[in-house]
Amino acid sequence: MPVKNRFAELHGDITAWRRDLHRHPEILFETHRTAGIVAEKLRAFGCDEVTTGIGRTGVVGVIRGRSTASGRTIGLRADMDALPIHETTGADHASTVDGAMHACGHDGHTAMLLGAAQYLCETRNFDGTVVVIFQPAEEGGGGGREMCRDGMMDRWGIEEVYGMHNWPGVPVGQFQIRPGPFFAATDLFEVEVEGRGGHAAKPHETIDTTVVAAQIVTALQTIASRNADPVAQVVVSVTSFRTSSSAFNVIPQKVHLKGTVRTLSPEVRDLAETRLTAICTSVAEAFGARASVDYIRNYPVMVNAEEQTAFAAEVAQAVAGSCEDADLVMGGEDFAFMLEERPGAYILVGNGDTASVHSPDYDFNDETIPAGCSWWAEIVERRLPAR
Repeated sequence: MPVKNRFAELHGDITAWRRDLHRHPEILFETHRTAGIVAEKLRAFGCDEVTTGIGRTGVVGVIRGRSTASGRTIGLRADMDALPIHETTGADHASTVDGAMHACGHDGHTAMLLGAAQYLCETRNFDGTVVVIFQPAEEGGGGGREMCRDGMMDRWGIEEVYGMHNWPGVPVGQFQIRPGPFFAATDLFEVEVEGRGGHAAKPHETIDTTVVAAQIVTALQTIASRNADPVAQVVVSVTSFRTSSSAFNVIPQKVHLKGTVRTLSPEVRDLAETRLTAICTSVAEAFGARASVDYIRNYPVMVNAEEQTAFAAEVAQAVAGSCEDADLVMGGEDFAFMLEERPGAYILVGNGDTASVHSPDYDFNDETIPAGCSWWAEIVERRLPAR
C-alpha cells in the first residue's frame, strides 16, 4: 500500500499548517500559540475530547472508532517545541522570532499528526480509541516526563504508544527503526573547580584552576577509553569551560565546567556517573584544589519494545515498500519516558538530503508529509482493525 490518497489531497493544507508553525517557533514549555492552534484544529476535526495543559502546555485529543468493542487504546505522539537557534535558511516561511527556530522538525511532526488526526476523525475506520499526544519541551525540558507525571497514560487508558522523527540523510518517505535501545540516555554535569587565584607572573603562589580543570577535561576521556567495556557505547563531552576571570594576567580562582554523558545501558550509565565524580574530585585534590560535581540524570535510554517495533516496521514497509535497520543514536529523546510507562516504538522517516537537525540551515522537508501521515493512520487501522 503506498501513501493514502487522502493525504495527497490534504498535502497543501498540512504544508501550510507546518509553515505557519515554522514562522512562529516556541521554546520548551512556552508552546502556548502552538498548543492553541493544535487544540483548535482537533476540535474542528471533531475529536471526541480535547484536553489542554497536560504536562504544563501539552495537548491530548481522543478519537473513538466506529466501534470501541475491542476496548483497546493506543497513543500517537508528536513534539511541538523549537530550539534557541537563529535561522539562516532564507526560506519564505523562515522564523519571525529572533533567536528561535524549528531546527529539529517538530513543526513537521506536529503538522503530520494533525493531518493524521483529521483523517482518523473523518473515517473512524478502526475498533478502539486513539489518543493523539502533542508534547512540549522535548528539547531538554522533559515534556514527555511531565505529561506522564500528570497521569496521561492511566487517565486515557493508553496501552501502547508510537512516536516518529524526521531524519536527514534518509531518502524522503523511507523509514528506519530498530528494536531495543535506540536513543541514548543523556545526562548533564556541572563541575566547579576552586583553587587559589593570583597574578599570572607568580603561579607558584597560586593553585591554578585552569591547569586543574584542563587535566580534568583530559582525564574524563578515560571513562570511555579505560573504564567502560570497549564494546559499550559511552560519550563524555565537556562543552563549556568558563573561568572566573577574563583578564590576561590573572590566574582565576574558579573554573566552571559543563557537559553531557551519553550511554545506552543502565550499567554503563552508573559507571560513568561514579567515575566522573571520582575523577573530578581526585584530580583536583592532587593539585591542592577542590572540585564539586553536580550530576543530573536527564533523559533515560529510549528502548523500543520488540513486538511494537516489528509491527511499526511492517506498517512502514506497507507505506514505503521497505523499512531499513536504523543505527544506534547517541542523541537523547524524551519519548523514552513514555516508553518506560508503556510498550511502543519510535521510527525515523526520511527528510532527504537536507542540513542536519539542530543546524541553522535545517528545514523540515514537506515532501515527507504524505508518508508520515500515512504511517500514523496505518498504525491505527492495522492495530485496531475495524470489525
